[in-house]
Amino acid sequence: MAGDLTSDAIAGPGDHADAVIVARKPGRIAGIEVAVAVFRRLDASLTITIDAPDGSDVQAGQTLARIGGAARPILVAERTALNFLGRLCGIATATRDMVAAVRGTKAAIVCTRKTTPGLRALEKFAVRAGGGSNHRFGLDDAVLVKDNHIAVAGSVREAVARVRRHVGHLVKVEVEVDTLAQLEELLLDPVDAVLLDNMTPEDLRRAVAMVGGRMITEASGGVTAKNVRAVAESGVDLISLGALTHSVSALDVGLDFSTRRAG
Repeated sequence: MAGDLTSDAIAGPGDHADAVIVARKPGRIAGIEVAVAVFRRLDASLTITIDAPDGSDVQAGQTLARIGGAARPILVAERTALNFLGRLCGIATATRDMVAAVRGTKAAIVCTRKTTPGLRALEKFAVRAGGGSNHRFGLDDAVLVKDNHIAVAGSVREAVARVRRHVGHLVKVEVEVDTLAQLEELLLDPVDAVLLDNMTPEDLRRAVAMVGGRMITEASGGVTAKNVRAVAESGVDLISLGALTHSVSALDVGLDFSTRRAG
């Protein structure tokens, strides 16, 4: 093993230890299996027991997993494992709190493609661990006509017409609108879903009434913990939040060595 100057110098081949992964703050767990995989990548013989599985809620000071074996690979893997775990737990915790805030309404909390490059699958898994749902994973999952697409096409109806000529009947189509006037135009040729962008709760209620169940309604833009309940009470089907993945704070987790054992 090479690459960790500190651990290579301090932990000899005969040094063994027991360690625990601990939550420093309360939250929802996501990524514990990823963290375990990091440790096992360096040493498949490590003994690892998971005490708090993905999807569980924990309190500050609670043990998430216990690790035993050679000290060096535990030291080397520590930061990478905790980086994954803290990031994913932060996403799951933020999602859990948003889901709780809209409980009792019909609105579902969903994520967006505003994810960390290379980590989209893991971050979208963390959203599900938090009780949320996933929006599309990529540009090839479904059609989402946004404001810049409309600008290129010239109008909402022309953008929809071009999409219909290009994709088959099995492809879902969603269109983003910024105003109720744009929504009126879209309702002349409804699609599968409409994204109501940066609208007030009052305008969202009007939009939901205008749609009348003909399309799935999704609210997005400017949604925070303070206003998410009001957004949900407008009657929309979905609330999408890029903040769940692009600006969430990691949950504070740590690894503590409990004992040192002779090899």
